[in-house]
Amino acid sequence: MILQALAQLAKTENLLADEPDYEFRRVAWGISISATGKFQKLVSYRIDRNANNNRKASYVGKWSLVPRQPGRSGKSPPPYFLIDTSEYVLGIDATEKRKNEELQERCAEFAARIQDWNERDGNKFSAAIMQFYNRLDSNRERVLSDSSYSLLEKGELFGFVLRGEWAHRTDSSKRHYAEIRSETEGDDGFQCLVTGSVFSTVNLFPQIKRVPGARQGGAGLVSFNNNTLESHGLDRNENAPISRAASEACAVAMTRLLDGEFPNPKNWDDVLAQRSVKLGEDTVVCFWTRNKDKESESTLNALGSLIHGENEASVEKNLQSIWYGRPAKLNKPNDFYALTISGAQGRVVIRDWLETTLDKVNENLAQHFADLAICRNTQPKNGTAESPTVPMNWLLKSLAAEGRSDPVPPTVESGFIRSAFHGRPYPLQMLQRALVRSRTEAGDRGKNKKELWAASMRRDARAAVLRAVLNRRKRRQLNFTDYPEVKIDMNPESRNTGYALGMLIAVLEQLQRLALDDVNASVVDRYFSAASASPKSVFVRLLKNSLHHYRKASKSDKKNIRSSARYMERVKDEILSWLKVETQAAEEPAKPKKPLPYPASMMTPFGIPSSLSLEDQGLFVLGYHQMRHWIFMKKEPRAEWEKQYPKAPAVFLRKKQNEIETEEPEAVTT
Repeated sequence: MILQALAQLAKTENLLADEPDYEFRRVAWGISISATGKFQKLVSYRIDRNANNNRKASYVGKWSLVPRQPGRSGKSPPPYFLIDTSEYVLGIDATEKRKNEELQERCAEFAARIQDWNERDGNKFSAAIMQFYNRLDSNRERVLSDSSYSLLEKGELFGFVLRGEWAHRTDSSKRHYAEIRSETEGDDGFQCLVTGSVFSTVNLFPQIKRVPGARQGGAGLVSFNNNTLESHGLDRNENAPISRAASEACAVAMTRLLDGEFPNPKNWDDVLAQRSVKLGEDTVVCFWTRNKDKESESTLNALGSLIHGENEASVEKNLQSIWYGRPAKLNKPNDFYALTISGAQGRVVIRDWLETTLDKVNENLAQHFADLAICRNTQPKNGTAESPTVPMNWLLKSLAAEGRSDPVPPTVESGFIRSAFHGRPYPLQMLQRALVRSRTEAGDRGKNKKELWAASMRRDARAAVLRAVLNRRKRRQLNFTDYPEVKIDMNPESRNTGYALGMLIAVLEQLQRLALDDVNASVVDRYFSAASASPKSVFVRLLKNSLHHYRKASKSDKKNIRSSARYMERVKDEILSWLKVETQAAEEPAKPKKPLPYPASMMTPFGIPSSLSLEDQGLFVLGYHQMRHWIFMKKEPRAEWEKQYPKAPAVFLRKKQNEIETEEPEAVTT
């Protein structure tokens, strides 16, 4: 079905441009010659893709339909017809790395193909080019002395121009190349898996360019490079017979999806819209619809920006609602396809394949962003607006080891995007990796402001991932722990143990900050990892230390610190009451050598569990993240939050506090 959908895409967008023997390639230089084969000048067809910005100039050739160029490898790769690099066309290596004998051999093979064309279908173009090669030495000298020669770059394609017309675009050259590539069809042979037609010879699958992780020369979507992959006496690609026409249609469709600058067959100076999103270093997802209509094209055009979580200005207004969890209105149904691939040397690795409808994707994406919504502790950079959702690159980056070259596994990347399109639960691996990175980077502050901001962004992204994973597991009843769905902001009505303990450590951290200001190693720096896995052994010490912090802060010379400390202590007591922490009298020594630093009657957390499940650990991280955001919440957001939870415990609501307190605590400060 994958190959059939790709072949259908090539037909729908007319990617073969009614010339099945030709393909789109960028041609950088034209060798202008006279009718007698004399070199005149090098004509540049290069364009600067960075002409409209302040970046360094980057030159590429102009799109042109050229004779189809099969993949080549080995020590003596064959030349192409009429269009090739300077090594074949002129016997010149711009890098000066190849031996002269090798260059002469390649140039001779290239000229032999043109001679064959001249003998079969002689015309003014073939005759002029043959005369060019008959006087190659003198012509080469003129090329080397041309003013444009110094601009040549490795890998650029050259063609011949006679009186302003390309030789490879003449009717004679097209007819000759079609005869060379003619394919015999009949009743005997192989049946194509894509079209069902019968053909005689199975060729190698065309190489697909721009596959991330694959070699630069391209990779095959269908390949058999090992005897263990063959069966029934069939040789290589005969095990999956695909006709040349079908395989080339599939290959050009894949290239179009991967290339963000693929030319429009109707107007070569225009490019087709982007239809792929890079998920990681070697993973990319391609997407398209069966039929083309204005509504579908508009949605597909915005899909990349939506997934990346870019600025709202990059997406049409009618589709921006998806970022906020509201599906856009679509009037026409349309089949939707998504193919996630990676590259592995000379072959394409298919990570995932999805068939659904565009309206379902629209609904699932809205739910995807609704699940990823989370309160942010990271302030936007100066002069920039906060993105509507945590950008995808930060979501995946937050799951990778910082400073390590190992990216997130492709299985995680492909599973993540499938969940976004299909609405299925996110991979459990995302939960595991988010927990590992949360424990590792809990107290990471970076060496400078830039690193501090990046560390904070990763924490926000991990919180978004954890909320999305846990909520979908809850809805699908895949959870092993009973917990309510996690809200965007702190939920004072949740009584989950892991969540409450996460809130508690955020309060203890704030008490320490009020007492000691900024310290080298905070409560979170030292104990977050252990507290999230084995809370009982850790919170015994933390609760004792919090009394010292409270006493010191309550005796501060600053009124706002005293008030904030009293407030945090009441919040701490409220959370401990949820955990049903019991008190036990500690035995007083008969004659202590030194005064005890804490009262004889000390609270001991018998209600705190010895360990937390994987899901509770995720809720622990979310409880800390959301409580930390709540502690530093400003006046207006706090008022909005209180409207959402009018029945929250009195300690969380300032209005209720006024009814039971004579002194209202001042706003918590950092």
